[in-house]
Formats: sequence, structure tokens, C-alpha cells
Amino acid sequence: MSIPQSGGGPIESFDQLASYLESGCKPKDDWRIGTEHEKFGYCRDNHLPLPYEGDRSIRAMLEGLRDRFGWSPVEEAGKLIGLEKDGANVSLEPGGQFELSGAPLRTIHETCDEVNDHLAQVKSVADEIGIGFIGLGAAPEWAHEQMHMMPKGRYKLMTRYMGEVGTHGTQMMYRTCTVQVNLDFASEADMVRKMRVGLALQPVATALFANSPFFDGQPNGHKSWRSRIWRDLDPARTGMLPFAFDEGFGFEAYADYALDVPMYFVYRDGQYIDALGQSFRDFLKGELPALPGEKPTLSDWADHLTTLFPEVRLKKFIEMRGADGGPWRRLCALPAFWVGLLYDQGALDAAWDLVKDLDEETRQALRIAASVDGLQGEANGVKLHDLARAAVDIAEGGLRARGRTGSGGLIPDETHFLNALRESVETGRTPADELLAEYEGPWDGDLSRIYAEHSY
Repeated sequence: MSIPQSGGGPIESFDQLASYLESGCKPKDDWRIGTEHEKFGYCRDNHLPLPYEGDRSIRAMLEGLRDRFGWSPVEEAGKLIGLEKDGANVSLEPGGQFELSGAPLRTIHETCDEVNDHLAQVKSVADEIGIGFIGLGAAPEWAHEQMHMMPKGRYKLMTRYMGEVGTHGTQMMYRTCTVQVNLDFASEADMVRKMRVGLALQPVATALFANSPFFDGQPNGHKSWRSRIWRDLDPARTGMLPFAFDEGFGFEAYADYALDVPMYFVYRDGQYIDALGQSFRDFLKGELPALPGEKPTLSDWADHLTTLFPEVRLKKFIEMRGADGGPWRRLCALPAFWVGLLYDQGALDAAWDLVKDLDEETRQALRIAASVDGLQGEANGVKLHDLARAAVDIAEGGLRARGRTGSGGLIPDETHFLNALRESVETGRTPADELLAEYEGPWDGDLSRIYAEHSY
């Protein structure tokens, strides 16, 4: 979950909102890769989720990373709620999901090294205090009542609001994890093409990374329950953004959409001011009930953009948001998939050719099919397995064309990071399929075995 934004003067006109997004345009040589992933922490002896306070807790994890590995603390109202170092930060989701938001890096070799270093540090601290971490899209056993709210002001506001606008909002906040990648664009036209390809292929990512077949202690009938949750959360701020495929889509159209998403809060002097359901359009006119007479700053706009949760989110970069959290090597496969598709022009053009004829109904139906059936899903004659095979092939070609070497030139390119996805395409099996096979086979229905056998 995003941290409060800073910087930027007052907003005087709508044009500044679109210009803020446009300011993210970068020449190709400056494009970077930012990988984020969340994971569940638990007490090893009883498999219960971690509280914020205590000997085995989220705070103890943060303190251990701070003291042993030189991370700088991030506090809110006197509480340690995050860490930062070298352009990366560690933050907390509402239920204590432990998140690494990686630094913007040039290659997948670098971002995977960052992930590996982080998980090694986390394991070092966790092992000493009896904590484990596991990568799944949804908490397999824990009930909502067992989850602990982290001490961040925006989470109190969001928890109350989520219960008013959807049926699955608090499940998303407290009992799901994702892996995502943040990518750059060169121009408005480049942004539009990447948004459209990203949205159309997000169901493929959901299918390939499906890893949440259990919830409330039993199989839930979906390969990605996390994706199912997002479909009934808050329709004003989630979904597949069909308007992104309309003629004339660009920075202004996205800014106009964002203005119509109800607000959560305004951040002032270290405090979250309740603006639930209020209008940023009113804020622009100085008529926000929460702050009468005051107009927003660019940092308020940046904060508001973090409260939108579509499958692909636009800020000063593009966020790919459709994948479940998962096993260690799939944390590197997700950026490899999207970088391969979007960072080489030939691959981007080929990816657009692959999806340009999918209509809105089919894109939405594929999203549903991916959450239910993973790679076995299909809609309107389009099979996700076939679409995934083609997309992975294009991504592999894009990574090969990039030719970014690793290990001092010993590794010729980034294509090996796709190996986990290539295996899924060849077998038709995703992590969810493998988990269900273990549950129904050697585990004999004992879901508690998931911790010992699938933790980091």
C-alpha cells in the first residue's frame, strides 16, 4: 500500500492533473523496472498471523531489519510502520502483509538480486524470532477476526468505507497478497499502447500466477481467489477500464476518470483527514467538506491516485496489478513477463496484434475465467492457455531483443526468468493447480502442511 506523497504546489486547473501524469514520460534509456511483492508472516509454532506488537511481530521484524541491515525507519504517529534504503522501501499492508517496494532498476537481473537479498534478510531475522513467511495470493486459513490492523491512519478509514461499497473489500485489505511491476512510458501514445496491452493481457497474468485456491481453511472453487475478491470490492475504483480502449484515450481521460473516484482522505501534518466519499472535483473548487476553502496540492492528487485500484494503474508510471503473490522464483517471472512484452517495440506491437480484436465483453469474461479456472479458462472461444502461450513467446522474444546481460556478461539476456511461466504453459498447471494436487493427495486434506512446504 502506498505511502503519503510529498512535494508539489497548489492545483489551479484541470490541466495540471493531466500534466502531472504526463510528467512521467521518459526516454527509453531512462526506463526502469520497479518490482513489488507482498507476503504473509505467521508464527511458526501455531501458524497464526503476526500482530503488530510483541516478541514475534511485525514491529520486531521491522526493528530487526533496521538494526541488522541498515534500513532507515519510517514512522507514523510514533509507530514504526516502514523502512527505506537505496530507493527501496518496506511497508505494511492493512493485515500486516510485509511488502517490498523495490527501487527503480535497469534490468531484471538487478531487480531479482534485490528480491533475493530482501528475502534472505527477512529470513535471517524471522528465523531468530520464530516467524515464517509464505507467498500466496490469499491467506489459506485465517478468519477476518484473527487479522490485526496495522497502525496506519488510512487503514482505519478504508476499513470502514470498504464495508459500505462492496462485499469483499476487507478481505482484500487483510487477507490477500500480490506481486506487481511498475514500468515507464516514453510518450502519451506509448502509455496508451502499454495500458491497452496491459489491460487486455492482465487475465493471462492472473491465470499464470494463480496461487490462491484456499480460503477460510478449504478450497474455494477458484484458482485465484484474490482476483475473485477484486471483482466485488468497489466498482468506482477497480476493474478493467474499458474507456482506455476508446478513441482519444490519454492522460486527460485518465485524469477525468480519477476525478470521479470518491476520495478516501487528505493527508495533513502527519494526519489522515476523513474525506470518505467526497469529491476531488469539489476539492478543486475549494469546496471539499473536509477542508472548506482549501484547494488541493499536487501531493494531494498523487495521494488520490494511489486510492484507485484498477487492474492496470496509471501514475507517473504504469502498474501491472493482476497477479497473485507466490513462490520465490515467480517474483522475478512477473517483471520478466511484462518487461518482455512492453519494453521492446517489436514485442509491444506483436502483443497488441494478439489482443486488439478482443472486445470489452471478452476481456471481462477472460478476467472472470482466469480467476475461476486459471489456464484452463476460456471465454467467447478464446482460451487462456493459448493466449498465455503466445504472450510468453512474445515476452521471450522481447527480452532476447533487449539483450540485457547479467553476472558480468556471463548470462546473455533475461529470458531465463520466464522459465517458471514456460513450465506452466507446457504443463497447463499453475501454482494453484499444484497446491490443490498436494491438498487432495499427500496432504490428505491437511491444509496446515502448506506452511512447512511452501514458505520462503
